[in-house]
Amino acid sequence: MVDLTDYLWIVWLTFILVCVIIELLTLDFTFLMIGVGSVAGLGANLLGWEWWVQILFAAAVSVLLLLLIRPVLLRAIARDSPAVPPSNVAALIGMGGRVAATVGELGGLVKLDNGETWTAHLSPGHATLILDPGERVRVSAIEGSTALVEPLERI
Repeated sequence: MVDLTDYLWIVWLTFILVCVIIELLTLDFTFLMIGVGSVAGLGANLLGWEWWVQILFAAAVSVLLLLLIRPVLLRAIARDSPAVPPSNVAALIGMGGRVAATVGELGGLVKLDNGETWTAHLSPGHATLILDPGERVRVSAIEGSTALVEPLERI
């Protein structure tokens, strides 16, 4: 009769390969740590340890790696990655532009430095001004689809 524990090394190798493939897809270091723990289980198999000891040893090594090494690796990667610039509406705050149609009490149009044209109202602190076409403005906030602007310079 064939003893299946004689072929347990094939199970370990298959499990290691599956962990490496999943790690390559997720890039989270979780399955890498489990795969390295499985390498420890394979080593225990090659030393002739019982199957249940191999599993316990692989699990213990995996847990230790997950708790001790993975956080260090994640911090190192986060430290080296560049800061993410603002996008969408957040990228418009502080952007300059020119008045395209008179901005007054009822609003108007501004063409931002990125080429977009937005409906505009004056910021609350500048509500009494009237901005003529060509004047430079800066976006102070976005409310819905309207840019709240304030003048940069007055001639």
